[in-house]
Amino acid sequence: MLFDDTYKTIEEISEGVYRDKGSKFIAYLYPLNSENEVKEIISSLKAIHPKARHHCWALRLSPDRTIFRLNDDGEPSGTAGRPILNTLLSNELTNILGVVVRYFGGTLLGVPGLINAYKSATIDAVKNATIIEKTVNSIFRIEFAHPQMNEVMKIIKDEDVKISNQNFDLNCSFLLEVRQSHVNKVLGKLEKIDGLKWK
Repeated sequence: MLFDDTYKTIEEISEGVYRDKGSKFIAYLYPLNSENEVKEIISSLKAIHPKARHHCWALRLSPDRTIFRLNDDGEPSGTAGRPILNTLLSNELTNILGVVVRYFGGTLLGVPGLINAYKSATIDAVKNATIIEKTVNSIFRIEFAHPQMNEVMKIIKDEDVKISNQNFDLNCSFLLEVRQSHVNKVLGKLEKIDGLKWK
């Protein structure tokens, strides 16, 4: 197979904590579907932690893990967002946002101390997370006549295809989610059904 059609992400929000020299680092991991969600999440964390000095974050998006962003939020460059991102990378997680909220304890930690603190808080949140594997799916709409229903349903059942939408008007139409590595096989079978159209 040329590419991996599964990826790891988290099921729900998880938290982790790390303390060093009076500073407290609270890490939050969020399952993420789009970059548009980030602003709202950061705003809500700032409302929950108004006295925190920094809200640093990193994200990874897309099943091929190509999209990433990071933000040091006033910490020295490379000491906050990067260690959060590196922790997500080393755990092979994507479609995820990691935010670490820092309460300053009065003692400067220095660059190595900061990197360690942001990394350790994120590692703790990963340890507390429920990691799940998802498949990369392609979406197709198929249209067919009512008499073909049994043939279509047999293929859907045999190939473990998910129907995300269905319509039974004059003709039937289904929106199918097909795991990418199975697309050719599933479409090959569906194409053998008389009068079935797909796009």
